[in-house]
Amino acid sequence: MFGNMDMGDLGKMLGDVQAKAQEMQEESANKTYTAKSGGGMVEVEANGKGEILDISLDDSLLDDKDALQILLITAVNEVLSEVENGKKDMAMGMLGGMNPFGSKI
Repeated sequence: MFGNMDMGDLGKMLGDVQAKAQEMQEESANKTYTAKSGGGMVEVEANGKGEILDISLDDSLLDDKDALQILLITAVNEVLSEVENGKKDMAMGMLGGMNPFGSKI
């Protein structure tokens, strides 16, 4: 399977992959993602770890609890989706664009 590959070379290669994965994880954590809903009336910001950093609300929503809840849920779900897509993009970049699963992730 590995042909004439030296086990030391394999260990070094795995170590390099692990170091690159750690570097990409740190890079991802420092990214910021933003999503808006209601035409910008609600804005949610998250980091690459999926932690919500900030929420901005239009004052007009403070009198309409139902609309606020719907728009807030929409924006939070969208920003968390963007975080996941960012992680997938980084993983695909690490694989050099090759998808071992044979389909688009």
